Amino acid sequence: MPTEDVPETFRITTDEQLRAVSNLTRHRIMAVLRFEPTTITQIAARVGLAKGSSSYHVRLLERAGLVKVVRTRKVRGVTERYYAMAARSILLPDPGEGQPDLLMRHAVADLEASPVNGARHVGMAHLRLTEEQFAELGARVEALAHEYRKLSDPSLPDASLVFALFRPAQGKQAEGESK
Repeated sequence: MPTEDVPETFRITTDEQLRAVSNLTRHRIMAVLRFEPTTITQIAARVGLAKGSSSYHVRLLERAGLVKVVRTRKVRGVTERYYAMAARSILLPDPGEGQPDLLMRHAVADLEASPVNGARHVGMAHLRLTEEQFAELGARVEALAHEYRKLSDPSLPDASLVFALFRPAQGKQAEGESK
């Protein structure tokens, strides 16, 4: 599927779509589909699931409009379907105060599942920034991610970039901190 035919963003607007992306297995399936069309058999192998389970999760994603069949072919009398993401990126609604941020939870789960002895760059920086600096930093990180997304080659190993730039809540203690 030519990349110019794929919309830039898919905005999550329904409960069905939110339930579809909130599952970690489906999140990992979408990660497999982000670069190239893939069959259920290929998805099952990459994610480490049975074909039936992969098929179930892909059907839910397809019903929610997040993935779609982009090509089919006959293999020994069976129609093989190739699935791809419906858009380059997914925009989730703001989780609201006190609600879990699904993307960050999935990202942390993926980080925890990644090989400890593999190449990882994990860090955290506490900064004090003006509103203008805050906005500029966010825009620069997004631009850098976009630049490298264009360079992505499906034949290379996957890499994930996750970032969160936010201002911590003032006056609230972090969970687990003593008073």
